[in-house]
Amino acid sequence: MLKKILLGLGAVLILIQFIRPEKNESNDNTYDISTTYKVPEDLNHLLQVSCNDCHSNKTEYPWYSNVQPVAWLLNNHVVDGKRHLNFSNFTSLPLAIQYHKFEEMVEMVEEKEMPLPSYTYFGLHPEADLTPEQRAQIVDWSKEQMAYLKATYPADSLVRKPRPKAAPSK
Repeated sequence: MLKKILLGLGAVLILIQFIRPEKNESNDNTYDISTTYKVPEDLNHLLQVSCNDCHSNKTEYPWYSNVQPVAWLLNNHVVDGKRHLNFSNFTSLPLAIQYHKFEEMVEMVEEKEMPLPSYTYFGLHPEADLTPEQRAQIVDWSKEQMAYLKATYPADSLVRKPRPKAAPSK
């Protein structure tokens, strides 16, 4: 009985290798953050190695991303990461959203919620394991961009408008 279960499990593991998620490799940077905001070269490199795998249109996939179900988990991280912040389409967002994204970057990096701890577990992606100085660099740059937006645009354009309340259902 145990042999049949193990053979069935092995067959399932082999079969799922043929079900692959679409890879995040479009590298469309038409609305990249660097098209509007000045990103110093050292900070750009830091963002590339610590953030862009999940927060851009170009993911550098590790070898184990070719093994299911790991690829599905990685794909979920990338899709979710891009849903929250995508540097590749950043400037296509309304100014209020861009400003809010900078606020969130400050908060997430200061609180050590980003990069996700799971991204650096077991020595994976050691370049993304940010030092306090690197965290400060990202936070300071984000605050500079917020100050730039405040100095350049009217204050009401940087405030997210409340969503209209849904009509009560009858």
